[in-house]
Amino acid sequence: MKEFEAKQHLKPEDAFPAEKAQSDIFQIRRATARDADIISWHRARMFQDMGDVSGDAFEILRANTRPRLEQWIDNASYIGWLAALAEKPEMIVAGAGVQLQTILPRPLDLSTIGEGWQGTIVNVFTEPQWRRLGIAGLLIKEIIIWSKKEQIDRLILHASKEGRSIYESLGFVASNEMRFVGDL
Repeated sequence: MKEFEAKQHLKPEDAFPAEKAQSDIFQIRRATARDADIISWHRARMFQDMGDVSGDAFEILRANTRPRLEQWIDNASYIGWLAALAEKPEMIVAGAGVQLQTILPRPLDLSTIGEGWQGTIVNVFTEPQWRRLGIAGLLIKEIIIWSKKEQIDRLILHASKEGRSIYESLGFVASNEMRFVGDL
């Protein structure tokens, strides 16, 4: 992977790679800063569905997420994708994104050292009435294709119990990551 300063990520308006996750029913497109409202809604709903946020915290999370997403989408530190019905492209039914971070050099395997980017997949959410139709899988495939093209060194995510089988079927494996749950 090239040095951090030299890496230029594709903006939403740039051409997309020829290989793309395909569906006749759903259309996948890159998110723009104008989509921050729906992405922040998806993010709050995702945490609500997992039981991690309720009441006033839902709206606080949503309100605080939107301006950051607008900024991060504009500066390409967050790359998002949205799924809509092919016949109704204005009807967003799901989304997912990648938060990009530079990482210190680290082994990718026994003979390869990664020195560039780590992508953390976040905000994977499908509206309840559209679940179990393969949309999340299409979005993750799109992220994988993009990550390969962009030469992302490492792609990680935090899987909910409900999403784990989708990620495993696409090549993700459990790792040694741990999370501190004490007061910071």
